[in-house]
Amino acid sequence: MQTRGAVIRQAPGKFEVVDLEVDDPREGEIQVQMVASGMCHSDDHVATGDIPVGKYPFAGGHEGAGIVTKAGYNTKGLKEGDHVVFSFLPSCGHCRWCASGQQNLCDLGATLLTGSRWGDPEDFRIHLADGGAPVGQMCGISTFLQVTTASADSAVKVPDDIPLDKACLVGCGVGTGWGSAVNSAEVRPGHTTIVMGIGGIGINAVQGAAHAGASNIIAVDPVAFKREKAQELGATHAVESMEEATELAKQFTNGQGADSAIVTVGVVKGEHVGQAMASIRKAGTVVVTGLGDITEVGVPIALSDLTLMQKRLQGALFGHSNPNWDILRQLQLYREGVLKLDELVTKTYSLDEIGQGYQDMHDGKNIRGVIKYDS
Repeated sequence: MQTRGAVIRQAPGKFEVVDLEVDDPREGEIQVQMVASGMCHSDDHVATGDIPVGKYPFAGGHEGAGIVTKAGYNTKGLKEGDHVVFSFLPSCGHCRWCASGQQNLCDLGATLLTGSRWGDPEDFRIHLADGGAPVGQMCGISTFLQVTTASADSAVKVPDDIPLDKACLVGCGVGTGWGSAVNSAEVRPGHTTIVMGIGGIGINAVQGAAHAGASNIIAVDPVAFKREKAQELGATHAVESMEEATELAKQFTNGQGADSAIVTVGVVKGEHVGQAMASIRKAGTVVVTGLGDITEVGVPIALSDLTLMQKRLQGALFGHSNPNWDILRQLQLYREGVLKLDELVTKTYSLDEIGQGYQDMHDGKNIRGVIKYDS
């Protein structure tokens, strides 16, 4: 069927909205009428070339929710009319990682940036309407489309009463940030935690640290608006620099330093990780969640600091979440009024306003911009 969506023709490049043809679902696939899509920084990393992809044009979007309009065979019980949230990381359910409770590391994730279907580099579900050239699909889902066809392995059925323009956020930003604090940093009651960078991920690391019972949550961001939002959603303190955050953490811990520091800067550099390592106590943890140029190598930390101070440097992919469980768990927390989703959405945009949405993100105006599609 014909639809419209936002694609990048080259990197560096900008998203442009074009007419597309989307295939009907095959076995194990569903077609979804999108209701909303979060505008995550990772898609901007694709546009800038920080994250190279395997096929151009490339249709963006990996944080979205919608309603199933068609379903093929063997779709894990998903059927027409179901409300779904896409997980940007698929879960097959039977590889080593899924079977051991680490769905975020599912083997299907190995080819998410090739743009094609898993296991076949020449198998595409989206094509340009003018000429039929194949279009790469972000994480196999491409939520910057009005209608998309994706694997059932990438979708989680959610209750019909949850507003999908809020539910879409748990498909990436909420789970990544919240899990970075709760799962990866292992924040505990009484802890002192630093969150470095308050965007769509960092704000949810703040929420996660608050839910886990941290006594001191220090949000770090040079933008005053973001510091204010952090304090509204659980931060006890908000400062402009890591120097200020480190000094505060030491004041709260008799000079020891923070129990954990979570790096959620929009474009992560090695120096950010070095600053985070300098801010934590002995046996503390630094969690690196944000992305930058994925070809860059090197972090300015002393190896002796790792060994003699027994510090831990921990990566976090989707906040070490299990999408099929954590997405529903987080939506239940939202329903109970514990997890804030409405407050995360700074502004909504139409699909044609996607360029303005990303400009607003770069200008520090948004915690999270959301594209809402006409029903």
